[in-house]
Amino acid sequence: MKNNKVRNIKREILSDNWYTLNKYTFEYQRPDGTWETQNREAYDRGNGAAILLYNAHKGTVVLTKQFRMPTYVNGNDDGMMIEVCAGLLDGDNPADCVRKETEEETGYKINNVKKVMQTYMSPGSVTEILHLFVGEYDDSMKVSEGGGAEDETENIEVLEYPFDKAMEMIATGEINDAKTIVLLQYAKLNGLV
Repeated sequence: MKNNKVRNIKREILSDNWYTLNKYTFEYQRPDGTWETQNREAYDRGNGAAILLYNAHKGTVVLTKQFRMPTYVNGNDDGMMIEVCAGLLDGDNPADCVRKETEEETGYKINNVKKVMQTYMSPGSVTEILHLFVGEYDDSMKVSEGGGAEDETENIEVLEYPFDKAMEMIATGEINDAKTIVLLQYAKLNGLV
């Protein structure tokens, strides 16, 4: 359903280097009925998918660790982030995307994935919809060391933690990535691990 309180949208591309940064100028109708002109920037990097790999038998989860420049320039001392496996859809459907990213990043080849929700992670500035999944893994599914695709300069470290330790790492701030926190909390609330 379209919002009838928004009209006359104009888009200007500010940058199209890594992804696309757009500036939108539009009119928004205030509660008193008057129209005001607003400007907003929105970063379009495409939609993505993320997955929490869990092993109910061992009580573990597989996470990744990699350097994230935006966090580094905003106070994350070493720029390293512990996260669930994730990637951009790049034309794939979300389930195919998480299966492909799981194998590239973690080295696990999984077939059964379950979508648990989709969310906007930073709706004030980023257009991305993130599709969130869970999937069970076991040692027999390990087909490579993972680490990310060679051509994507990811340099990913694969981590396997006891689920309880991962939950503690949220409290200590060692895990402070929103998608990872959401999926770990989902696993806790639904008794997956």
